[in-house]
Amino acid sequence: MATFIHPTAIIEPGAQIGADCEILAGAVIKEGVVLGDRVAVGEYSVIGGAPQSIGFDRSLKTGVRIGADTVIREHVTISRATHEGCATVIGEKCFIMATAHVAHDCALADNVIMANAVLLAGHVSVGTSAFIGGGAVVHQFVRIGESVMISGNASISQDLAPFTLVAERDGVVGLNLIGLKRRGFSREAIREIKDAFREVYHARTNIRNVAADALAAGRYATPEAGLFLQFFSGGKRGFARLMRKHGESESGAPAAD
Repeated sequence: MATFIHPTAIIEPGAQIGADCEILAGAVIKEGVVLGDRVAVGEYSVIGGAPQSIGFDRSLKTGVRIGADTVIREHVTISRATHEGCATVIGEKCFIMATAHVAHDCALADNVIMANAVLLAGHVSVGTSAFIGGGAVVHQFVRIGESVMISGNASISQDLAPFTLVAERDGVVGLNLIGLKRRGFSREAIREIKDAFREVYHARTNIRNVAADALAAGRYATPEAGLFLQFFSGGKRGFARLMRKHGESESGAPAAD
């Protein structure tokens, strides 16, 4: 399929459009945006607009990079980065549904799905194959790990470890086991992820230290369990905790930082 650009779409000078893209009515592709091959941009979406950041210098040369085969539905906004030469990044084969917002300096890996009206604040990172349910809102600088699944209308202000299920306000409810099986994770990898999850989240002490100790002890052999544990060595926001049965986030353990 040849690239299609609706007559009412606006492509600014300096934007780069890959092969076989589809840009529908009223969409705006700003200077500094790079679309990979076969990207679809829905009606009235704005890609590469100025960050919603007080004091931003609009003369800075920043942009947005979107990977091949990503679908962006109608009325989506994706802001450009805030630092010279940098870009807000959307990976390959992502699906960003209607009215979602991706703020400046976010980085989405491949195969991320954002349902309708999801709002990502600035500098959020989202791991491969994560799913964010409709209406969820995410605080700036939050890290969302690989294959995380977030329920609709969730409010996220803490980092979410890979492979977890998360609901309501920073509430970890378990592991995304169905997602892992669909991705073809081995039984051994899933078993070790389960063991590592229990070791970290059932601890009554600093979970950052628990994860570091587990890695240092060499108790886990699979790369997937290692990825889960390594996640706790980084970040600025602290970590989401297990939910109590009545729905409140677990607060009995000391803070991670």
